[in-house]
Amino acid sequence: MGGHRDLDGLAASARAELVREIELSGAWAAEPVWREAFATVPRHLFVPYYYVGVRGGYERRWGDHPDRHARERWVHGAYADTPLATRLRDGELLSSSSQPSLMAMMLAELGVRDGDRVLEIGAGTGYNAALLAHRLGDDLVTTVDLDADITESARRHLAAAGYHPAVVTGDGARGVPERAPYDRILATCALPSIPRAWLAQCRPGGRILTPLATGLVVLTVRDAGHAEGRFLHTPAYFVPLRGADRPEPQTPGLGGVPRRAREDDLFRFLLALGRGSLDPQEAYALWDREDAPQRERYGITVSGERAWAWLDDPEGPYAWPFT
Repeated sequence: MGGHRDLDGLAASARAELVREIELSGAWAAEPVWREAFATVPRHLFVPYYYVGVRGGYERRWGDHPDRHARERWVHGAYADTPLATRLRDGELLSSSSQPSLMAMMLAELGVRDGDRVLEIGAGTGYNAALLAHRLGDDLVTTVDLDADITESARRHLAAAGYHPAVVTGDGARGVPERAPYDRILATCALPSIPRAWLAQCRPGGRILTPLATGLVVLTVRDAGHAEGRFLHTPAYFVPLRGADRPEPQTPGLGGVPRRAREDDLFRFLLALGRGSLDPQEAYALWDREDAPQRERYGITVSGERAWAWLDDPEGPYAWPFT
């Protein structure tokens, strides 16, 4: 880690520039308290190496590179407002550090209050858990990941930055019941559905924010069997949650769907949201009739064993099982 120390000044100025960039994006306009966390937590300690896409594959950058200019490129990249690939296996992305402005927006939308207990699904590098621990204190933050290598490195990064939240190795879809109940649950990996265990581990009135179908849905929990909420406006693409018995979703064939719909991000979001319940022609008819509805018009309701997606109104004419 010796190479890191000689770049502390560069890291501080790069971090300040990142904070200004996030501020200009408006990500934490409603929750400016997050500014201090991003200004303080040293992201470069959480990405001692990462991979940058180049023609024909990936280039590895790391903080202990023998060449000073290479170390400087690593620092600048660590504070770029971009996602960073941190773990690859046979060319497949296993883990990444999310785009900081997206993280800031998600943390602001989570609506954390002093004293809240938070569960993060997907430990990643540990950076997001550090931001939460900076805001709330170590004792109120739990992060979980299925991969022991990921949790071990996250724990190491967190300690190097001076944070010690609970880091648990386990299946995030099952939550972490021994640390429950939680006021907020935040997932930083994509899931095919809403795990019922999360509802059971969340206090009534609590909030769950999770990637789903290339969007981000914010659910308010009524009780262990009921939750409901809408999607945020922003698209979101996250590494899938790993675990047993979760088949890869298949993209349906789009034969017969006009090209303008096939190439439209909002149509593809609707397809993902309707997978298993809406065929492409039904999705296209809805998309066309409603003039390409934005993500925030859609929502999810979970009630007992049932879950359904909807447009505008949970009890309205546009609702379908979410499987």
